[in-house]
Amino acid sequence: MTSKTFLLKELAEFVGGELVGDGDRRIAGVADLEAAAGHDITFLMKGGQEALLQRTRAGAVVVPVGVDTDRSAIRVKNPALAITKIHQRFLEQEFVAGGVHPAAHIGRECHVPAQVSISALVVLGDRVVVGERVRMEPGVVVGDDVVIGDDVILMAGAVIRAGCRIGNRVVVQSNSVIGSDGYGYVQDEQGRHVKRPHVGVVILEDDVEIGANSCVDRATFGATIIRQGAKIDNLVQVAHNVSVGEGCLLAAQSGVAGSTTLGRGVVLGGQAAVTDHVALGDGVMVGGKAGVAGSVQQGVLSGYPAIDHRTWLRASSAFSKLPQLVKDVRDLGKQLAELLEEKKGTKR
Repeated sequence: MTSKTFLLKELAEFVGGELVGDGDRRIAGVADLEAAAGHDITFLMKGGQEALLQRTRAGAVVVPVGVDTDRSAIRVKNPALAITKIHQRFLEQEFVAGGVHPAAHIGRECHVPAQVSISALVVLGDRVVVGERVRMEPGVVVGDDVVIGDDVILMAGAVIRAGCRIGNRVVVQSNSVIGSDGYGYVQDEQGRHVKRPHVGVVILEDDVEIGANSCVDRATFGATIIRQGAKIDNLVQVAHNVSVGEGCLLAAQSGVAGSTTLGRGVVLGGQAAVTDHVALGDGVMVGGKAGVAGSVQQGVLSGYPAIDHRTWLRASSAFSKLPQLVKDVRDLGKQLAELLEEKKGTKR
């Protein structure tokens, strides 16, 4: 339960839903069906599950359009979106500027406004520009010449390497590294690996979120770019000179190799991998553990190497039948050999 409360009719108006029942009922929190109490609002994701409402103690419920209930409710087209917005509204907190902690280190010629909250053991390099209402948790390290926009949150242990640019409303979770060196080597005559310099930067555009323990490598030249609204999960690797399009979703343990371009709204499932120097078109979806070895302009991909998802499903179904198919082919081969022998004997 939060300290905030709203009338049900206020929440209905906020999400553009249809109010059912007591609009003056006061709501003080959001909970799931089982845990909800009388002061909470809960949610039903889809029709056909109305029986679940009989067991909840919630004071109100968000339901899909077309669902009838005798409870106070808000009917909406997309319950998941509506309850998310309602939950965010309960959790919204006005930014409180804590200033710069005495145990933080601020380098030379930095621009740090008054409306910030910079915790103990934060280190800012030289010539860092920090926007308004930025929050840095303990242990954040920001390199020289970094530019950070407004309303950014850098969680404990996040590292922003030199020269990178962070847009507005960006969130970088704990222990992620933005601007680490790219993985590039050239082999000399003796077979030794000579490291290629990576002198580019990383640009995180507005509303990007980076999960914990993820790495976005700086470009060899130019910039690695994560475009507006892209959301990157924990334990994701984005290599040098990659361009991740607007609104992309990269799930945990996925990886994108160097100089690859992901179009707008591309989705990579968990542990999916995309090879270097290819392009995925807008809206391409790659299933978990799939490996993309070439450019694809549209569709849903699965498997390794990644192919059309429906084709992969048929191939996967056939795979379990291969041992029996091999046995059948061997048996047919034996039968054919016996028939040929019989035919030879008949000719004699």
